[in-house]
Amino acid sequence: MAPPGSAHPAFSLGGLTIIGGAVGYFKKGSKASLGAGLVCGSLLIGSGAMISTDKQFEGHSLAATTSGLMSAGMGQRYLKTGIEESR
Repeated sequence: MAPPGSAHPAFSLGGLTIIGGAVGYFKKGSKASLGAGLVCGSLLIGSGAMISTDKQFEGHSLAATTSGLMSAGMGQRYLKTGIEESR
């Protein structure tokens, strides 16, 4: 049986997060990017697996928490670099 539709974004975002962490490592040698990408990506893939089973609420909660932490981290980096530099 195919996973429910709401599991697909978690699987996709998890895979893209892992790939992004690997790209950050290979381009800049950033071990932090690799570690964060692996941890966050694995959590998102795990949440997709939970959504596919009878633990849908827990899976959605894990995905939302992980996405929120990633957004907070990226937002902090954005503010640190300055809004003027992004223009």
